[in-house]
Amino acid sequence: MSTNIYVGNLPFSATEASVHDLFSEYGVVESVKLITDRDTGRPRGFGFVEMSEGAEAAIEALDQQDFGSPPRPLTVNPARPREERPRRSENPRW
Repeated sequence: MSTNIYVGNLPFSATEASVHDLFSEYGVVESVKLITDRDTGRPRGFGFVEMSEGAEAAIEALDQQDFGSPPRPLTVNPARPREERPRRSENPRW
């Protein structure tokens, strides 16, 4: 069974390949998904890593460790399940 990991405070220069390389030092990485802004396509500074092995070791080793250029301390913890939210059209704000 794989573990989904939240990775926050990523530098905007981070790529899926660089995050994959970082986490693969601790186990088997199944996938990496960096979140981008829907309208601009720019990185939002966080993402998710799915690991089948070594997730706990990666979380423990990488939380608050500097990464990227300029270096930023990562926030690394188990991802929470996605919450169901109403669609925009079902929840008008005006």
